[in-house]
Amino acid sequence: MELSKEEFLEQFGGNYGYPDAPKGIDEMRAADFKRLEGMVYLDHAGATLYSEAQMADVMKDLTSNVYGNPHSQSDSSMAASDLVTAARHQVLKYFNASPREYKCIFTSGATAALKLVGECFPWSRESCYMYTMENHNSVLGIREYALSKGATVLAVDVEEVVDLAKNHGSDSLYRISRHSDQRRGKDVLLHNSQNGSLSNIPGNNWNIFAFPSECNFSGHKFSLSLVKLIKEGKISLKQQGKWMVLIDAAKGCATEPPNLTMYPADFVVCSFYKIFGYPTGLGALIVKNEAANLLNKTYFSGGTVAASIADIDFVQKRKSIEQVLEDGTVSFLSIASLRHGFKMIDTLTTSAIGRHTASLATYVRKKMLALKHSNDISVCTIYGQQASKVEGLKTGPTITFNLKREDGSWFGYREVEKLASLSGIHLRAGHVCWDDNDIINGKPTGSVRISFGYMSTYEDAEKFLKFLQSSFVSLPVQFNNRCMLNLNNLNLLDSWSQKAVSDVRLRSITIYPVKSCQGFSVKSWPLTTGGLMYDREWLLQGLGGEILTQKKVPELGSIHTLIDLELGKLFIESPTCKDKLQISLLDCLADVSEEVDVFGQRYEVQSYDDRVNTWFSEAIGRPCTLVRCSSSKYRSCTYTGLRDRPCRDTQSKLNFVNEGQLLLISEESISDLNRRLSSGNGGCKQKLLVDAMRFRPNLVISGSSPYSEDNWKRLQIGDACFTSMGGCNRCQMINLRQDSGQVFKSKEPLATLASYRRKKGKILFGVLLNYEDSKEGENEIVAEKWLQVGQQLYPSTE
Repeated sequence: MELSKEEFLEQFGGNYGYPDAPKGIDEMRAADFKRLEGMVYLDHAGATLYSEAQMADVMKDLTSNVYGNPHSQSDSSMAASDLVTAARHQVLKYFNASPREYKCIFTSGATAALKLVGECFPWSRESCYMYTMENHNSVLGIREYALSKGATVLAVDVEEVVDLAKNHGSDSLYRISRHSDQRRGKDVLLHNSQNGSLSNIPGNNWNIFAFPSECNFSGHKFSLSLVKLIKEGKISLKQQGKWMVLIDAAKGCATEPPNLTMYPADFVVCSFYKIFGYPTGLGALIVKNEAANLLNKTYFSGGTVAASIADIDFVQKRKSIEQVLEDGTVSFLSIASLRHGFKMIDTLTTSAIGRHTASLATYVRKKMLALKHSNDISVCTIYGQQASKVEGLKTGPTITFNLKREDGSWFGYREVEKLASLSGIHLRAGHVCWDDNDIINGKPTGSVRISFGYMSTYEDAEKFLKFLQSSFVSLPVQFNNRCMLNLNNLNLLDSWSQKAVSDVRLRSITIYPVKSCQGFSVKSWPLTTGGLMYDREWLLQGLGGEILTQKKVPELGSIHTLIDLELGKLFIESPTCKDKLQISLLDCLADVSEEVDVFGQRYEVQSYDDRVNTWFSEAIGRPCTLVRCSSSKYRSCTYTGLRDRPCRDTQSKLNFVNEGQLLLISEESISDLNRRLSSGNGGCKQKLLVDAMRFRPNLVISGSSPYSEDNWKRLQIGDACFTSMGGCNRCQMINLRQDSGQVFKSKEPLATLASYRRKKGKILFGVLLNYEDSKEGENEIVAEKWLQVGQQLYPSTE
């Protein structure tokens, strides 16, 4: 790494690391960002980080001074009012905006500032709202206000013209390509007209052109010269009336805030957590005086009016535009904290921050484009830069990309995000917030984004590049590796026969009555159409109906369960509850059943009374309810081939399991994993051993070779037959470890499994089984079909 860093500094040393600041990047990182030790934070476009020195100044300020509501006249209120006024001037100074020409309106963020413009702008049927295709959803959302007032809305592409001779004599360096006009239907406009919301403003028709200073997705920086060209009419927008320009600076202002003296936009929006991390929930609308006078706010609140009368239609709004547009009391303590963030930025300077972050992004972008698989297929597809026809197009410190396998198929963004998390790398992945559908019909539905901030370092960049290299770049195939996922050369049985190649036996049986709670082991247990009797037949829900698992509530792992079939009771105990809980298996539950959704599967459930729910709420330290599965929709499937196996529907009843009815783990696979964990070959930096119970299996077997279970299609244990549903996709839950009532979380063993057990976005360990039974009655016990420890297994690969 040192040689690479020397090369990096040779190329970027003049721009990297704040050589003119009191602290260099390494000293600043060590002193003010100690919490980042061991992690790589690359989501500064989402939210940059506050420094420890900044927060120390904030706390000292708030604990040394008394700030009251600025709407009052007391000393503490006047102190707060003075700070708010000073903060407004500081924000205007940051954007080089004259206080004589601009006003600073505090909002809850850039989105709220955009909403304020859309809500208060004098739209009419002659107005036009035009915005670039590269824009944030919050900018697009303004069109709802425009369309509802009858205005025309359209998106445009802005292209920089390289050859002026091809620009048909115009002195503009840009060409605007219009997409289709959007207008609301006549029935909608008629309804709005009847409700008084459709207006035709006499005199000038006002229009807005909106663009980001930096694209939140690609990092593409738009030239701010667009502001003057549009306002002076040098770019033909083919629309009558006067044009106003809105800049979404939420992303760009962290490294290059728009200079409003040079580029006098009418509206600029920002969020302060994007600049220096804290405070969150605070942003601003920087608005030109002429534009501010056009904004007409319908709603009024305490701080926005000088007087109002309850029983008469009379209200006198305040003269100050800031007070008119800011609802209620501003977040004055957060506003008081702004100066401490700006202090840190002023020390570094935004120009130095821009150069520093650009050097890292340029270096990483170049290295990513150079990554190749062993067959010379490019690994990374980077969005934004390649699409430009202009040499040297300015881009911000953001890289948005997708990754390809050597066969040309795509890695899903969820796979990238999952592996990054295991490597201590924080990035952004998705196509909308919180969606997991990353590949549809072989194509990516979203992308992965990394972004650098003022405290990012070369080491962050290098760790990310090494993560890409080790996790996604294919090397020449190594043959004769018995532990590869594709074990096509293994044939434990020539056909479905009663003769096993080796002596594979059932070593343990574990039942988990309540999902995510501890199970209990037995020597023998009956099978039903749902698999092992009573297995995962109960679960806990939060007050909002959410399913509680150990990933959300680690305390569930300390709850012990036991079922006595002869007594017909479920016994439950917790270290936080004095008394054990007993639940009759034959209890008549509430007559009214309800449906719940568990990971996309609909279940009919029945609930318990307050006695049971209170006990569980005490056990986990949060309100919850216990429900029992009464029936489920059939949605499991079996596979007809070994690789990429197609499904066929079956009539297997599922309790509260994620996929298959039972989970099987082999002791030999566990031993191989522990060998890798001990040797460190899988990437594990600490000595760690795991047992089979870490994976919450129902069945543990021994006598097979490591991972031979991957190849099994069917399996007979005693006289019970099972169908393999394929490998079990593992998650962070296996990294949770209970010890003396405490929960410990690490990266292992999932990180090591990811190094050699990854297939098509999944980290597989263990196999899922469905019990084959011809009986139609649900929960009918088939007496002759019990599983028993010591029984021999007869697997089939046919």
